[in-house]
Amino acid sequence: MTQVIDLAKRLMAAPSITPATGSVFDAMEAMLAPLGFEVTRFMRGDGEEGTPEAPVENLFAIRRGPEGSKHFGFAGHLDVVPPGGGWASEPFEPEERGDLLYGRGAVDMKGAIACMVDAVAQVPADAGTISFIITGDEEGPALHGTRAIIDYMTAEGITPDLCLVGEPTSVNRLGDMMKIGRRGSVNIWLEVEGTQGHVAYPHFADNPIPKLVAMLAELDALVLDEGTDWFQPSNLEITDLEVGNPAHNVIPERAKARISIRFNDCHSGASLSEQIAAIARKHDGTALPIVSGEPFLTPPGQFSDIIHAAVKAETGLEPEPSTTGGTSDARFLRAVCPVIEFGLCNATMHKRDEAVAMADLSTLSRIYTRIARDALAR
Repeated sequence: MTQVIDLAKRLMAAPSITPATGSVFDAMEAMLAPLGFEVTRFMRGDGEEGTPEAPVENLFAIRRGPEGSKHFGFAGHLDVVPPGGGWASEPFEPEERGDLLYGRGAVDMKGAIACMVDAVAQVPADAGTISFIITGDEEGPALHGTRAIIDYMTAEGITPDLCLVGEPTSVNRLGDMMKIGRRGSVNIWLEVEGTQGHVAYPHFADNPIPKLVAMLAELDALVLDEGTDWFQPSNLEITDLEVGNPAHNVIPERAKARISIRFNDCHSGASLSEQIAAIARKHDGTALPIVSGEPFLTPPGQFSDIIHAAVKAETGLEPEPSTTGGTSDARFLRAVCPVIEFGLCNATMHKRDEAVAMADLSTLSRIYTRIARDALAR
C-alpha cells in the first residue's frame, strides 16, 4: 500500500488547477520513465490565460510489447478544479488523517492515475503494449487536451485495442459501478432583440422579455424522450437568464438566456440544436449551440466482462454497468477504441476536503493490474 500512496501524494502535491502544466507532468514523467515508458509531452493552445485557448500540457507515454501484441490504454487527467476555501488542511499538501488521504485530486483523479502507474509496474513488459493518455484539460474547456493527444496518436499510427478511463465512478463502495457510456451535452445561448424605449410609451418600444419568457416556457415543457434501454431520459435545464437593465423605467433592447441539454442516443447535438433554433425563431429569437459531446455506449461484452471479473475478484462486488452522470474525456476516446470508465468513489470529488480511503488506492491498483493483464492476454 505504501507505494501507491506515495505516488498519489507526489501527484497531489503538485498544484494543477485547470489548465494544468509543469510540475505535475514532471512528477508523472518521473514515475513512468523508470518503468520503461517512452514519454512525449507537448503543449496546445496559444491564447490568453483564462480563455478557452489558454495553453494546455498533455502527456502520452507508451511501453511497447512484442510485435503484434495487444495494446491497452489507461487514460485520465491531471488537472483539478479550484480548491475553494475552508479546507481543514492545505489542498495541495496531501495529509493522512485516520484511514483517509486528503487533498485536491484525491479521487478526481490523481489517486486513480497513481493506481494506474502502480498497476503497470506489476505487469510484465512482454505481456503487451501499455499506454498512458494523460491531459491537463479535462476540467476546463477540453479543447486542447485529449483531442490533441488523439491527433498525436493518429499521426503516429498508434491505436489502443481497449482504453480504461479512471474517472471516479464508484458510488457507495469501490467497485459498485462502471460507466459503459455517457449522455451527450449541448449548451445553447438564446437571445431576443427588442427596441429600447420608455415604459410609459410601450407603443414606441418592443419589449424582448415577454418573448424570451414564452420561449423558455415552451422549452421547459419539452419532453425530449422517455429514455432507452441503457440511457435515462434526456433533460433540458435553463441555466442562466440575463437582461442587465439598470433602469426601472426603460424597456430593455435585448434579453438573453442559456440552456443545457444532456441527451441520450435518441438525439444528436445537431438535431437538438436545430429543434431549439426552430423554437427560438418562433419567438423572434436566435440560438447559438455549442456541442461538447455526443452520446456513446460500449455495449456489455468482453471489455466489461474483464472489468467485472477483476472487481469481483478483489472486492466481491459486481459493478453495475451505467451511463448516468456527467461527461468525461471518454466521449473523445470512444472514436479511437472501446472505452469504459472505472475508478474510485466519487462522494468527495469537487468538494472541500476531497479525500480517498487509502485502502481503496491499494485495492484499485490490484484491480487495474488484473484488468491490464487480462486485456492484454485476450
